[in-house]
Amino acid sequence: MGITRMNHAVLYVRDARRTADFYRRVLDFKVIIEGPGGQYMFLRAPDSGNHHDLALFTIGASAGDSTAGRQTVGMYHIAWEVPTLEELAAVRDKLTAEGALHGASDHGANKSLYAKDPDGLEFEVMWLVPAEHWGDEEHEAIIRPLDIAAEQRRFAALGLR
Repeated sequence: MGITRMNHAVLYVRDARRTADFYRRVLDFKVIIEGPGGQYMFLRAPDSGNHHDLALFTIGASAGDSTAGRQTVGMYHIAWEVPTLEELAAVRDKLTAEGALHGASDHGANKSLYAKDPDGLEFEVMWLVPAEHWGDEEHEAIIRPLDIAAEQRRFAALGLR
């Protein structure tokens, strides 16, 4: 079996148009397909080669919050990757302005921001450290506070952005 990567995620949301609007504002996603009456939306990330990276299906305003991880099994979050620490800093600023950012962690091999969409579904935006710089951290579950400016200085000294 030759799986190469995750291709897309599908979410049930209260209002697909509202959620699509959020992802357009904070991550610059583009709407590729909009279903009749906004019942579903297919979105593509700005630099993606996928047909779509995210599909959203409206289930209605009366839908309850997800209890995954608290009372039921389910997915914790999806993660979107950015190519540079500068991009990660820009996403942090957008998420903060939107009031959606709720955490940031240095995981050693990746630097991560955590946010919630309008339905409270968590997602991560992360920068992956080049593999040659993982060292022993490749095999460790690390959770440290993230200082993007310090990471930018550290990786700039290595010729990375």
